[in-house]
Amino acid sequence: HRRTYVGSMPGRIINGLKTVGVNNPVFLLDEVDKLGKSLQGDPAAALLEVLDPEQNHSFTDHYLNVAFDLSQVLFIATANTTATIPPALLDRMEIIQVPGYTQEEKIEIAHRHLIPKQLEQHGLTPQQIQIPQVTTLDIITRYTREAGVRSLDRKLGAICRAVAVKVAEGQHKETKPDRAEVGEGEDCKEHVTEDTKTESISDTADLALPPEMPILIDFHALKDILGPPMYEMEVSERLSQPGVAIGLAWTPLGGEIMFVEASRMDGEGQLTLTGQLGDVMKESAHLAISWLRSNAKRYQLTNASGSFDLLDNTDIHLHFPAGAVTKDGPSAGVTIVTCLASLFSGRLVCSDVAMTGEITLRGLVLPVGGIKDKVLAAHRAGLKRIIIPQRNEKDLEEIAVNVRQDLTFVLASCLDEVLNAAFDGGFAVKPRVERLNSKL
Repeated sequence: HRRTYVGSMPGRIINGLKTVGVNNPVFLLDEVDKLGKSLQGDPAAALLEVLDPEQNHSFTDHYLNVAFDLSQVLFIATANTTATIPPALLDRMEIIQVPGYTQEEKIEIAHRHLIPKQLEQHGLTPQQIQIPQVTTLDIITRYTREAGVRSLDRKLGAICRAVAVKVAEGQHKETKPDRAEVGEGEDCKEHVTEDTKTESISDTADLALPPEMPILIDFHALKDILGPPMYEMEVSERLSQPGVAIGLAWTPLGGEIMFVEASRMDGEGQLTLTGQLGDVMKESAHLAISWLRSNAKRYQLTNASGSFDLLDNTDIHLHFPAGAVTKDGPSAGVTIVTCLASLFSGRLVCSDVAMTGEITLRGLVLPVGGIKDKVLAAHRAGLKRIIIPQRNEKDLEEIAVNVRQDLTFVLASCLDEVLNAAFDGGFAVKPRVERLNSKL
């Protein structure tokens, strides 16, 4: 017999059509990257027929066992990453990348939507608390570092809860009777009791504010409520020695800055990689060290013993901090080359420079994705210069004008241009001497 379930009913799609009563609604499939299988079936397999325009005109619900036309329905799916979506299902979708918010957009969202919502939830009014835009910017830059506004909303909620406690304490003090007057005899006690009741009723009706209202939230109040800042704008202290460079990475939650650290020690010429790296990033590291070894004489790079063979009796350790986070992709190639060049030259990389780009064995810089999110991450971190592949110049048009004005972009087509921009004063290159053989 056909499949049978106790208490069965039509599926969610047919139920949704029944609820709206039209055949052309909009369906939102939220978090499709988190679909899971069970003994009752695979939702991703069912969505294959639903989202395929060649088949959904005759979609069959197992409960009704009658074909239904879904060709007029608009399906909108959301996901944090496409990596976990089955390829067959992803092939039936048009992918639209939604980048993170700029700082100015976050400030507007906070003052138009988040702050009014938190005030209403905590029983506060604008006459009781004031959060200037400068304070909102401090929360965004020093207490959150994200592409969206979820953490910002939580921080604003914590501030409103702290202010609500102050308001409640102030109102309690205003309505509390004076014990010294109450203690003077019985006649006076009755008189004071009547006055107190009258004041209590009027206070309840009119909720008189304490004299320190409204409470102004400034940077000092933020430290008292939220604690010391979690993030600092300046990152130069982490570039205090050779062998460190700043890269840019893309994650499902937006762009992030990524430090690359390198050290060398006596050994047998081994390359050690740590930091939860994927295969593509490991290959980028091997590619970077191979390019530097082949160009060591040209850049006058030597190991501890003065040899141009950088791995001669030398081990190299490359580490990518935040070791609990998995990292992969080719865009860290230029950062690894810069980090190793800093290590073997003994020079510091400029502390205000971040970079991204794929490399080749010939020293070319290839384009990468996620440029807008990466640029916004560098802007949030307070960096001033960004090195990107020259072929990614078209992606800069998607970035807000005010963000572009705060940054200097270096468009690089080869690793020579990357190294010249990453080091203060450029990176000296030994000129190539062409030998002419005499024909005499």
